[in-house]
Amino acid sequence: MRLSAPNLIVFMISFIVAAGVVASEFLGARIPVLDQHAFGALLFAYVLLLLGNLVRGM
Repeated sequence: MRLSAPNLIVFMISFIVAAGVVASEFLGARIPVLDQHAFGALLFAYVLLLLGNLVRGM
């Protein structure tokens, strides 16, 4: 299985969601969706990044 770099849009979505969760949990930022579903949002960000690496052209 060969890995490929994720495209920029996939990487940016993953990064923004992960940064939002970190800001919400550790810096006290109030982001309503991420406050209630922090683990799910972080899991979504990393699964998206994983798929971006495994699926060519994503």
